[in-house]
Amino acid sequence: MDLLESIRDAGVIGAGGAGFPTHVKLGSKADYLLMNGAECEPLSRADQYIMDVYPDEVIKGFAIAKEICQADKAIIGIKGVHDDLIAHMNERIAALGMSDVMEIGALPNIYPAGDEHVIVHELTGRVVPEGGIPIAAGCIVINAETTYNIYRASEGKPVTEKFVSIVGDVPNRITVKVPVGTPVLTLLKLAGITDTTGLACINGGPMMGMPMKDGIGGYVTKKSKEFVILPSNHGHWKRKTISLEAARRVDKTSCEQCRMCTDNCPRHLLGHNLQPHMSMRVMNYDLKSIELKATAQLCSSCGLCEYYSCPIGLYPKSANDILKNELREKGIKYQPTKTEFKPLRMRSSRLIPSKRLISRIGLTQFDLPAPFTEVPESEINEVKIMLHQNVGAGCEPIVAVGDHVEVGQMIGKIPEGKLGAPVHASIAGSVSEITPEYIAIRRG
Repeated sequence: MDLLESIRDAGVIGAGGAGFPTHVKLGSKADYLLMNGAECEPLSRADQYIMDVYPDEVIKGFAIAKEICQADKAIIGIKGVHDDLIAHMNERIAALGMSDVMEIGALPNIYPAGDEHVIVHELTGRVVPEGGIPIAAGCIVINAETTYNIYRASEGKPVTEKFVSIVGDVPNRITVKVPVGTPVLTLLKLAGITDTTGLACINGGPMMGMPMKDGIGGYVTKKSKEFVILPSNHGHWKRKTISLEAARRVDKTSCEQCRMCTDNCPRHLLGHNLQPHMSMRVMNYDLKSIELKATAQLCSSCGLCEYYSCPIGLYPKSANDILKNELREKGIKYQPTKTEFKPLRMRSSRLIPSKRLISRIGLTQFDLPAPFTEVPESEINEVKIMLHQNVGAGCEPIVAVGDHVEVGQMIGKIPEGKLGAPVHASIAGSVSEITPEYIAIRRG
């Protein structure tokens, strides 16, 4: 079995949030292989601790990925403010004899430094074309935890564990390694929360994460990165949970076309034809121009326009979301009109410092370390492993209720000819339930 097959069968996907199957991504030849260790979301901590606690596995996995995609150059992107981590990683790179294989590139402490288009430009000077992915600029970007999983796959170990941070308004901010499928409520207990009354949870970062609107529930998937706990009356939670229809009404009554949303837009600053203020104009005045509407599809949903830039607290990202939905229903896609892209001259003066963003959204008091904490095996007695955790198709169960499974045993396979990634048992025990959404396993 070759390395790509090992990565596929191990169920490795993008661990940073998107969940694209890694064996497909590494199947292309690249000029640059880039590792995203930026962790640009406010309060995010997990990747820092993976690189700190498991540097050798991360470095070896990155070297394997470079070999597979035959990249000419491999660069690990870490924010320059993490100078101790950079020194630690450089020390381990040298100790492993990898100094001629890879190097570390210092990223600015900005949001969104971890956006694929932004990290490509910061580390290589190239610009990914409008609506394109990094390989269109000769680059492949993988997450720090993904490289850890690549190394484990090369050792015959599938993805059964996940590194997750529990941060925000919790007694003990922690980063843990837990079985895939662990209940979120168990994580909160580990963080010292016994009563969730008056609390809200964001699955992912404060900017791009999804609000868990139906109470604090759910289960860890291979894409989980952090869970942000906030008081349910926190201003940022209220803004994140506004409906698109309510956002439309507010936008229509108040937008004065000041352009601040566009002037700070990360994709606009890279030379893309994304102008959130124009999306607001198109939506508010019901303009019929398909060309103007379609630019909304260039939006990465970073949320900067909505949570930081607008001086009166409007919802430009929501305007883009509304237009995206409309265009999706009509089967219309944005068609670029040029192939060469250059960053705007004023880009460097419009980058948003992470600390300023954290202050603007009211999270400064929660911007504290979340130390790596070992979790006893006995804490996790049952898991629910989602059958659809990746970009592409979900998995088909290959076990039955009552079957005994061991850690690492494949329990869901990719449908024939489909894009996807298999799933594996993360604890040893009996299959207690199978639904169209998940496979439940009870320990013992």
